[in-house]
Amino acid sequence: MSQRKSYAVGTGLFIVLGFAALAYLATQTSSVANRHQGDSYTVDAQFTNIGQLKERAPVKVAGVRIGQVQSIELEPGKPVADVKLSIDKRYASIPADSVASIFTSGLLGDQYVGIEYGHAKTFVAAGGKLALTHSSQPLEAMIGKFFGAGGVNDNIGGTYQVTANFTNIGTLSVGAPVKMAGVVIGQVASIQADPVKLDAKVTLAIDDTFNKIPDDSSAAVFTSGLIGSQYVAIQPGGSPDNLKNGEEMILTQSAMQLEDLIGKFLVNGSPGDKPGSGSSSTPAGKH
Repeated sequence: MSQRKSYAVGTGLFIVLGFAALAYLATQTSSVANRHQGDSYTVDAQFTNIGQLKERAPVKVAGVRIGQVQSIELEPGKPVADVKLSIDKRYASIPADSVASIFTSGLLGDQYVGIEYGHAKTFVAAGGKLALTHSSQPLEAMIGKFFGAGGVNDNIGGTYQVTANFTNIGTLSVGAPVKMAGVVIGQVASIQADPVKLDAKVTLAIDDTFNKIPDDSSAAVFTSGLIGSQYVAIQPGGSPDNLKNGEEMILTQSAMQLEDLIGKFLVNGSPGDKPGSGSSSTPAGKH
């Protein structure tokens, strides 16, 4: 009986301590979220998906809290969340090209807004707007990012579209990143089969910030890592004229097939070499 009694007492103490720990953590979270904030100013940021972001969630830069989420509203007539951020006036020098992203604290923690500073000489004024945002990532997007798909900023402020034709796009899909110098500048808006040229017509939606791309630039379909997702890489040209909305990129490089890569590696020849172009019985170097 004494052993059973001591076991019951130990179990009861364990449960009480567990509830006490949960109560303490809840109190600490509330105190952080509701702590006093001095003079502040507000800026707007729009997201296509806010996940579980809530009002009074922290706003951070480099992991340091600089403000909180003041309000969250749905943009009238648009599937976009308008998030108003209240930021301490001590941090009034946020570059205009900074990126606001929605992150999660730890594995299962609350979500918050993290701001990554840009390099612009101008700053976001009170009542202004952060045009570059990165929405909360669904599980599918996180898995795709793990395999190298990368993330795409939601530049709701505006994009322009250009097209590029490829004879082979591999596994390229709509929503794949468009990169320049390894930096994401847009995404694949649509992919269609061209009934006249008999190839794939890919439409690229590029951030308006990058509107100085020369019109003789080339576009190539590359793969992230060894087995990652595919994306479109733009190599800038040297023309004084820039790509404009609706124009076509003439210089393109299609996705490489696995068979071509293996053939290049084994024979050190081009993918178009015909297997019967030479005498199979004559050793290399002898004629």
